Amino acid sequence: MDNWAFGITMTIVGVGGTFLTLWILSLVMDLLKKVFPLSAEDTKTDKNA
Repeated sequence: MDNWAFGITMTIVGVGGTFLTLWILSLVMDLLKKVFPLSAEDTKTDKNA
């Protein structure tokens, strides 16, 4: 395998790994939002503060 083929292969693997990690993190965040939802009281804005 020459240097160019190795470089392209590593680039594709790196980009794929990055997107896979971001997708897994988004799933974890969605799960946490379902486990710990915001209550209606938390979403109100306090104009007197």
